[in-house]
Amino acid sequence: MNLNNKKVLITGATGGIGKNIVEKFLSLGAKIVASGTNDEKLNSLKKDYSEIYIEKFKLDNHDEIEKYIDKVSSKLEGLDILVNNAGITLDNLSIRLTNENWKKVLDINLTATFLMCKYAIKKMLKNKYGKIINITSIVGHTGNLGQSNYAASKAGIVAFSKSLAIEYAKKNININCVSPGFIKTEMTDKINEDFKKVLISKIPTGELGTGEDVSNCVAFLASDLSRYINGETIHVNGGMYMP
Repeated sequence: MNLNNKKVLITGATGGIGKNIVEKFLSLGAKIVASGTNDEKLNSLKKDYSEIYIEKFKLDNHDEIEKYIDKVSSKLEGLDILVNNAGITLDNLSIRLTNENWKKVLDINLTATFLMCKYAIKKMLKNKYGKIINITSIVGHTGNLGQSNYAASKAGIVAFSKSLAIEYAKKNININCVSPGFIKTEMTDKINEDFKKVLISKIPTGELGTGEDVSNCVAFLASDLSRYINGETIHVNGGMYMP
């Protein structure tokens, strides 16, 4: 498996999973633009991985997404692979969830992901080649307390990814999803220990996943080894959810 000279855009590149995807893709020979919103974290990522390009972008700026894809494609001299990893949570019980927080999560997690795919596909059509991997979540399949907005956004990604996969399969463009379960990151490190024990008790493997568990799967889908996989969602959750 290799990604030699493949031109890749990775969003949400500064988070726990995102960093692992960057590292994995670099080890396989990819040429990468790493996207995020935090200057300090982006600069830190560049310091750790000097070979990558960094490009700051706010995904709720929908009117600028086409220009952003153009900019990235110009910098990389093409675009072979898109990994949509960025996302936010604004949790609350549904009856307390504000319209603003519902809309913001859908705007960034769902609408922006769709638009990134749309404009990336336009670039990929020129070469009749492309790989898109959209990162969803276990809660998009199971639901979760206080996360109706987040769950809806992640479930929506699965549905539109299937539709795009059908539309562009004959153009040699594969569009798939990776759905992580509970992964050990800075965010899960902050979970109350008692609640974490309850959470882990529901995972058949008896442990949280790692960022590398997710990045291994993403790399496989980005490689030519996954040529005949299209419109699928691969679950990386230790058996916590089995569709």
